[in-house]
Amino acid sequence: MSAHPFRLSSERLSVLLRVGLFVLIAWSGMILFPWLIAGITGDFIGSALSTFAAAAVANAILVRIYEHGQLSGIGLGWTETSARELLTGMAAAAAAAVAIVAAALILQMAVFESAQRVENAWANLAFVTLVLLFGAAGEEMLFHGYAFQLLVRTLGQFATILPAAVLFGLMHLNNRNVTALAVANTIAWGVLLGYAYVRTSALWLPIGLHFGWNAATPLLGVNLSGFTIGVTGYQLHWRTVILWSGGGYGLEGSLFTTVIVIVLFFVVHRVTPEQGSPEEGVATERGVE
Repeated sequence: MSAHPFRLSSERLSVLLRVGLFVLIAWSGMILFPWLIAGITGDFIGSALSTFAAAAVANAILVRIYEHGQLSGIGLGWTETSARELLTGMAAAAAAAVAIVAAALILQMAVFESAQRVENAWANLAFVTLVLLFGAAGEEMLFHGYAFQLLVRTLGQFATILPAAVLFGLMHLNNRNVTALAVANTIAWGVLLGYAYVRTSALWLPIGLHFGWNAATPLLGVNLSGFTIGVTGYQLHWRTVILWSGGGYGLEGSLFTTVIVIVLFFVVHRVTPEQGSPEEGVATERGVE
């Protein structure tokens, strides 16, 4: 009987060590990589690529040490459902952004206006899309990668998803034109993305949701998390208060997004089959080593 508490204590110490090592490496990367990258590329590109680099290094090191280098150790193992999850997430989030803009136009709360012409528009669009993909994948690996998945298995879903979502929201506090509602909506997005992981036991659906939203908003002529990304020859001009428009922060600061995130919860629940408990090792049930 006396060995049981010791076993639990040892397991928790091991989890604490792994999570602490992940945080240390990722935090160090978030300091080092912006210094190396942002000065050359600018704030927007530097932020996306730095996050990806820090997350990739942290996950790679922990997976190499503890998971024999398997991508499935961070939810990136490719299975027969991966493509569907990725595309479903992209489509759902892009449709959500389109729905917000369409509602604003129908209610005459916003109009499209001409913007400065973009040189080499198609090349610029392809480059920005690639950067946004790296940014979305990087944030998902950072907040829902190895450490998050280990804690889900150890502490349970609720005890892990909400704190990770709060950290996700707080990370955006230094973004331009940030508001309290923008942070609250970002936390809600963090909960949604964490829920998408536990529904699929993989990062493909969260990455799809994250990338679909991030890619659609600049195409619709609105700011993304405080960044103005000129990829089209028009922009959305709002005729209403910041509570609905999100102001300079973009759609994430809008009440429209508060509503649409709730809708996306039901969509994720509907389109994903019921999985076994992550604490029981769902990756094994999906045929991933």
